Parts: sequence; structure tokens; C-alpha cells
Amino acid sequence: MALEIERKQPDGMNVRMQQGKAAYSHVVTVNGPGKTIYVAGQLARDVSGNLVGKGDMRAQMEQTFKNLDACLKAAGASWADVVKTNTFVTDYPEFSKHSDVRMRYIGVAARPAPPCRSAASPTRRDGRDRADRRGG
Repeated sequence: MALEIERKQPDGMNVRMQQGKAAYSHVVTVNGPGKTIYVAGQLARDVSGNLVGKGDMRAQMEQTFKNLDACLKAAGASWADVVKTNTFVTDYPEFSKHSDVRMRYIGVAARPAPPCRSAASPTRRDGRDRADRRGG
């Protein structure tokens, strides 16, 4: 059986253009004996590509999860179908204060594996990068 690959740009999502074409697809589905859905990494960007909630982690998380929700719906899926997420943040303590936003979308019953990585961030007072958790 041949696989069918579909690329989707959900309504209400900003589509970054390069040379008159979409730079990437927000959602790709692969249909065959089963269906696999790939969702591009999402940011706190509105339909015009503007950052939502500059300096406000809660507002950024709300927009990011709103974007992810639109991607899942465009693929005919829901949060109950999600088996894995990756989250990259620059301020983990601030991110963890707003875990209720994540749980409102993902829910307790459908919780996927929650890997979370600190991205490159400003240097700490002791000169080490904040992402470096070794030795305190």
C-alpha cells in the first residue's frame, strides 16, 4: 500500500513565506495502514506573525497551545492522540509557574511524555549558562 502524504496550513496560523512559497508546513500527515501526524515546532505567534505576550510567559504559552490545537484539529486529531511533546524554554522556573496552561490542553488522562529542555539563555551570576544544571 502506498503512503499518502498531506501537508497542511491550519486556518488562523501565520505561514512564513520564502520566494512566494510557504517555507514549511505546520502539519504533515502520513496515511497508510495507519496515520502519523507531524506538527512543526510552534511559537507564540499570531496569524500576522507577531509575538504574543512579550515578557509574559502565560500569554506566550496560551498562544503556543492555541496554535498546536489548531494544528491537531487540521489533521483530524485531538490532544488525546498526542504521544510525545518537546518543549524548549529559556526560563524553566517561569515556565513551570504556568503548567496549568499545558494541563488544560493536554489533560491528565492524555498526558504524553513531557521532555523539557532549557535553550541557550543569559549567563548566570557565576558565569555559567543557565541551561548548565551541573553543580547547582
